[in-house]
Amino acid sequence: MSIEIANESGVAVPEASIVSVARFALDKMSVSQLAELSIVLVELDVMADLHERWMDLPGPTDVMSFPMDEYDSARRPDAAGSGPALLGDIVLCPAFARDQARKAGHSLLDELHLLTVHGVLHLLGYDHAEPEEEREMFGLQNRILADYRTARDEAEQAAAQRSADARVLGAVGLDEPESPRGGPAATN
Repeated sequence: MSIEIANESGVAVPEASIVSVARFALDKMSVSQLAELSIVLVELDVMADLHERWMDLPGPTDVMSFPMDEYDSARRPDAAGSGPALLGDIVLCPAFARDQARKAGHSLLDELHLLTVHGVLHLLGYDHAEPEEEREMFGLQNRILADYRTARDEAEQAAAQRSADARVLGAVGLDEPESPRGGPAATN
């Protein structure tokens, strides 16, 4: 799966984390590994222009999704085919999202994760125009984010445990010397 990210927003954000949550959401939704996704972070004025041009609404917004024009509702854009499938583009506006994060009482990164998952779901055909659609999409979005946080926390705990184990083993002289290739050295 190919996910490209471009930060043109002027706001420093951990791009790898945004890619990570996008990849997690796509995996949770069983999207083909051949799929391609583009994420662009933009300034307020750029987002306002896109919002006006494509949604006919004034001012900036937090996230916009642009699925490929070839999207066929009977066939997901990531369905197996002859080659890679471009799902589309997700455009995020960190400056706008910062205010939403503050109001929601969480970090900018948490807000960007939420918006990224939201954008992925839109690219896959989910919408929230009707109350039932909104319940379905937001419920799915919340489950994906909760699963992502759990997986991230478990990975961080496992890494911390490996590090602690390595320190203890090193302190008692049980660490294995490294071979020139980066693995354990052969012993006789």
